[in-house]
Amino acid sequence: MSSADYWDERYDAADETLEKMRNVVSAATAFNTNIDAVVKISGARLAEIADALGLDWDSLSFPERSEILSPADVVKGAFRCFSKGIAEEWLVKDKAVFDWMQQHLGFDRMQMGGQGGIVANALAVCGVQKVVDHCNSLPKAQAEQFLKLDNLQSFDETGRLMPAYQIDRKEDVPLIHWIIEFDKGDVFDVGGHRVVCPKSNRFIATYDPLNFNLVMDANFVKYLDRHPVEVVVLSGYHALTSEGDGVRLVRDSLPLVKSWQEKGTLVHLEVASTQDTAVRKAIVDIIASQADSIGLNERETCDVLRVIDEGELADICDRNPSATNLFDAVLRIKKKVGCRRIQLHMFGLYLTIQDKGFPITPEQNLHGMCLAATVAASKAGTGHINEVRNLMWAKGIKPCEIGLRELDNLAGYAGSRALGDTGIGQYDAYDVIAVPTLLVEKPLTLVGMGDTISSISLIGALKA
Repeated sequence: MSSADYWDERYDAADETLEKMRNVVSAATAFNTNIDAVVKISGARLAEIADALGLDWDSLSFPERSEILSPADVVKGAFRCFSKGIAEEWLVKDKAVFDWMQQHLGFDRMQMGGQGGIVANALAVCGVQKVVDHCNSLPKAQAEQFLKLDNLQSFDETGRLMPAYQIDRKEDVPLIHWIIEFDKGDVFDVGGHRVVCPKSNRFIATYDPLNFNLVMDANFVKYLDRHPVEVVVLSGYHALTSEGDGVRLVRDSLPLVKSWQEKGTLVHLEVASTQDTAVRKAIVDIIASQADSIGLNERETCDVLRVIDEGELADICDRNPSATNLFDAVLRIKKKVGCRRIQLHMFGLYLTIQDKGFPITPEQNLHGMCLAATVAASKAGTGHINEVRNLMWAKGIKPCEIGLRELDNLAGYAGSRALGDTGIGQYDAYDVIAVPTLLVEKPLTLVGMGDTISSISLIGALKA
């Protein structure tokens, strides 16, 4: 059987894996749920705003910080992501900047934001029987971002668990984040310099006082103590700062994570783009080392390398984010951090490295990763996966050539012919699973793509 025929057969089973995902009884998502204000911005418009703020080539190309203290920082962060085709999230420290974004950026649409909320919607529409989402703010505007599904639940002001879309905690203030999207091939001209965006992506500017302080809903904590779930998908730490006591907040959450695991819950951590280095190190040392599974993209992999004293390897991956370089990176993280399962989603390829004997077998992982690739491509192609009929939109798209090439390169590098032939191999003491993904040439959205990939890869594999 040819490689193309093999992967066609694997992807043909995605709808069967989706059907089995409906046998997952319960999952929870925490801690960050908010509203995203999404705006597609052109290179010309970004250049116009930069000019109005008096920003020149040097100030745009060499930002002095990766946090937002002024409107100029919003443009600098957006330009950085535009010019490199990368995704980053920077934190807005001043409400006046938030007000400036409302006035000067506007938005095309509002949608669910935060890893917790995005994953909750994805798991619920995929059929997990009960999904419990942590919300530290749930007014009507937030409730409207939840899918109208009775299996997707949260807590009202009295602590009652009920369908999240029906809740209106009137005293809560909406938490709104800006998602600035840009397109591959778009052009930015400034001061005689021309930059062409190499890859469609986005820049996130976040103003969120509650998540900045990792505020936890007592009703959610109490419920999970009494009603353990099969999986918790955990994120939200990336919004913390060391000056805001973020390291302590990370450390203080560890007993809660351990208590879930002691009850038999599998805990998956989405590392996310964490700009504060001290907080990033705390997340890696304290939470990632304890988690059963973690999810990373290329950028986050480099960020983790830098806080485990692997800056040289991070520089190599920055210059050339190939499958072989990132394989080395994930192995290094695996050995130094100690997490039992790590999944990387990179351009064209998904890679999982896990301990032998992990509760989810390599074959199950492969099924979950193919399902995740199909759902992610469907989300990119349709703009959303709010309806069951959209989930398999991408079925029939061929695995991308770049992914197939990267898989071949990786198999040769790892010395595992089986990995290249079947997507499942071994390296040292670990199981290695790799899947060439499905690419949509002109995606309608990229927001929450990594979170969707990681969560469905894991939870879609549970019953596969």
